[in-house]
Amino acid sequence: MGADFGRSRGTESKFSQWFRRRPKPPHSDVDDTAREALILAVAEAGMPIAPAAHPVGYRCSCERIGCPTPARHPISFAWQTQSTTDSAQIERWARSQPQANFITATGMIHDVLDVPLTAGNQALERLLAADIDVGPVAVSGDDRMLFFTATRGTPEDEDEWWPCELDCHPETMDEHPGMRWHCRGSYVLLPPAMLPGELDVHWVRGPENPLPDPLMLLETLTDACAQYADTADQSDLDHDSVAWPLSR
Repeated sequence: MGADFGRSRGTESKFSQWFRRRPKPPHSDVDDTAREALILAVAEAGMPIAPAAHPVGYRCSCERIGCPTPARHPISFAWQTQSTTDSAQIERWARSQPQANFITATGMIHDVLDVPLTAGNQALERLLAADIDVGPVAVSGDDRMLFFTATRGTPEDEDEWWPCELDCHPETMDEHPGMRWHCRGSYVLLPPAMLPGELDVHWVRGPENPLPDPLMLLETLTDACAQYADTADQSDLDHDSVAWPLSR
């Protein structure tokens, strides 16, 4: 997929129109045609999609009491097999469920490196300054940044798969502080999406950008996450070391 992907499919102008609308509040009226074009562009880039829940005020549309991930999860438990790049099916979902968010299943065509927003912004600046090809990048809510990359691969031997859960174990956090590597068995919320509290998920760099090798980004992202963790730890130490006056 080349740099002309968006132009050849007539989506570049729609992306530009969408980005110009970004200052608008996420819960304001969104052009359904532009929304659908953005969703279809992800499918055209080969990334499989499935419907997800959406916010209802500060609650989740799934109506589960105390939903732990409101508006961030698939509608169906069968999301892995339901996920598709079929444009006709995606159009049916988008038109029949106009409020629905969408997820994209990782580990088949693409992975996602999910990092704290502060670390992600720092890493993105460094990567672009170094003329490294960065693929699609999204901001999720007010605290995470998502770097879309090519997947680790699909080996014939199923035992060679590295499930996403391995990236999330506590023992890996010292090596990759604050980073989550979404691969097989995982998903991320896809822009454009709405979240409770008038937050959203939006593209910084759209899916017309080719997916890079994750190893091209990993070192820079890991360094940025480590600096972010050190800063957070120092902030905690400074807060704990404040000498509070005794009451009289």
